[in-house]
Amino acid sequence: MKYWFVSALALVAAAALALSGANEYVFFAGFVVLQAIVLATAWNILGGYAGYVNFGVPGFVGVGAYSALAVHLLFNAPILVQIFAGAVLAGLLGLAVGMLTLRLRGIFFSIATVAVVFILEAVVMNTRFLGGATGLQLTRPNEVWLFDSYTRMLFVVMALMAVVAVSIARYVQNSYIGQGLRAVRDSEEAADCSGVPTLKLKLIACAISGALLGVAGAPMPMYLSYIEPASTFNLHYAVIALAMPIIGGTSHWLGPLIGALILGTLQQIVTVTISSELNVLVVGVLLVVFVVAAPDGVIGLIKKWKTSSK
Repeated sequence: MKYWFVSALALVAAAALALSGANEYVFFAGFVVLQAIVLATAWNILGGYAGYVNFGVPGFVGVGAYSALAVHLLFNAPILVQIFAGAVLAGLLGLAVGMLTLRLRGIFFSIATVAVVFILEAVVMNTRFLGGATGLQLTRPNEVWLFDSYTRMLFVVMALMAVVAVSIARYVQNSYIGQGLRAVRDSEEAADCSGVPTLKLKLIACAISGALLGVAGAPMPMYLSYIEPASTFNLHYAVIALAMPIIGGTSHWLGPLIGALILGTLQQIVTVTISSELNVLVVGVLLVVFVVAAPDGVIGLIKKWKTSSK
């Protein structure tokens, strides 16, 4: 009950902020931080709970973005329909990739997921309808519901998507799916011998993770008013999606949320105060610090502090 109250309060706060007279940059930056929450949470369902490290994040983000673009171009669909289309197609991609690659383990699975990114990028670059290699310039629709700008509306929509993503991750963790995925992460052979349907659970995790990654990418064309393959399928998404759960802690649904708030906010501060080029340095430094000093992330540090204080 407390979780749902906090979630509802967060959504009300986001809507109130969007209706206020706050500077427009707050919503540009806030959208990126909220998108980071969705990315980190989505990655952790497969990478954290099951231990399958997915470097193909840009592929799912790109499918979400280009699916949204396609329904916009074909039907002039509103943003929520675009997000739904991105989630469905990215979820189906996750299921397909899982069926093809989940029998691989460790680095071999990770390499296979990277290959998916380059395949999808090549397909988009040779599809004229989606803008090809040069991309497309987009005009945002006029309707902005109750808000003064489309950016403010996107901020509220992404806040809703972040709450949905975290809620799904929380449900998965506490359900039989999460228990089975943790068994897979600890020892897949032992889980198989114990009767855990490992392949079925991994496919479910792939589909859910892929769908949420698609949700993170779907609003990007309208957010930027432009889309092109090189930036959409950028491997930077894979790095930050992995970094945020590691910083926050992969063992709990709160970990990716904490990591995304820390890293996403810090990157926006660095972008405004110093230079956007330093973002990669920030990610690298934080990764090294947490991998060496706190391999269980912020959640692990909190658990150690609680244990030592008793």
